[in-house]
Amino acid sequence: MDTEQLIIDAKARFAHNASKAYLKDKYESKLIFADQNGMWTANAELFSVLILSTLTIESVILLDNYSNPVKVNRNQLLSKAQQVYRSVMEEWYDETESLKNNR
Repeated sequence: MDTEQLIIDAKARFAHNASKAYLKDKYESKLIFADQNGMWTANAELFSVLILSTLTIESVILLDNYSNPVKVNRNQLLSKAQQVYRSVMEEWYDETESLKNNR
């Protein structure tokens, strides 16, 4: 391999990594949603708390993204979080796959 080819490959890897970082920032911010007077992030932590809280209790008090205690309907918040997570992850996956194909 000559020096020019190495430079081209390095630039391509840098551009690919920069694109991945951009997509991560873009889609992580889309995981944030408002529901039941609080701001939430659809992530593993929220899912764990909602799923592991006692299944027979309708309402639970959780800290939202701004550390405010909010009384929420557990099932309603879980449903909304799953909906947001699924749609954002599908978009993110599609864009990541198109990025791979452009490489």
